[in-house]
Amino acid sequence: MANQLYTCLWFNGQTAEAAEFYCSLFEQSKIVAKNPIIAKFEIAGTTIKLLNGGALFTKNPSISFFVKCETKEEIEKMWHALLDGGKAMMALDKYPWSEQYGWVEDKFGMTWQLFLAKLAPGEQKVIPSILFTNEVYGRGEEAIRFYSSVFADSKIMLTEVYGEGEPQPAGKLKFGSFELNKAQFAAMDGPGNHNFQFNEGISIVVECEDQNEVDYYWEKLSEGGYEGQCGWLKDKFGVSWQIVPVVLNELMRNPTTAEKARNAFMKMKKFIIKDLY
Repeated sequence: MANQLYTCLWFNGQTAEAAEFYCSLFEQSKIVAKNPIIAKFEIAGTTIKLLNGGALFTKNPSISFFVKCETKEEIEKMWHALLDGGKAMMALDKYPWSEQYGWVEDKFGMTWQLFLAKLAPGEQKVIPSILFTNEVYGRGEEAIRFYSSVFADSKIMLTEVYGEGEPQPAGKLKFGSFELNKAQFAAMDGPGNHNFQFNEGISIVVECEDQNEVDYYWEKLSEGGYEGQCGWLKDKFGVSWQIVPVVLNELMRNPTTAEKARNAFMKMKKFIIKDLY
């Protein structure tokens, strides 16, 4: 069975409000879980989780959401909704890569890149995009190949690099797209000095069926990186991951097991499933 992968956004409150707002942007959307700690929803086939973790981390543009809008009416409506209370990072306008494109930070601090383009068959409408900047600039293609080696059910669809005479040095990743266990991602190299880098404000969750899967993903993704607490780790590029057993959801929903499970995993780095009971 392929492990489910999805993006998790760190919040200091407002998870319920944000989930309702994001779902209001898309016709095909629904909230699938909600409590004071988390909100989980699906928009156009993409799962996103919001975690009310406090003020420790904030989101930044190192990971954003690509959204393909198929009409001018759709992209303009979404742009104005996201811009309300937020700010434009790149104005909605015509660019060499799209008739209409804009990059916007919404009122909750999440960034979105909107494109006017037709969806290809089987393509996700909303795709997390990973931007490799500063000390990991130029490692985007390496990261795609590394992630694809970790997940057995993976596919690299595109790695387009810059050529001689283009704005970035030849060989740097202009745009890449890939799948990990049916979840689609994009990646790019971003030149210049940026005031942001990967952090826990935006992470990728891997849900595991058993201890063998937890052990495998923990070992592979933490190699050369950093082991955090409660199933969190940073890979060698600095991207944050959560390696979580599926059974944890059931244990946390059950009032008779939730407290024991919580007390156990708060002391763990890598999850040890048998110790949650």
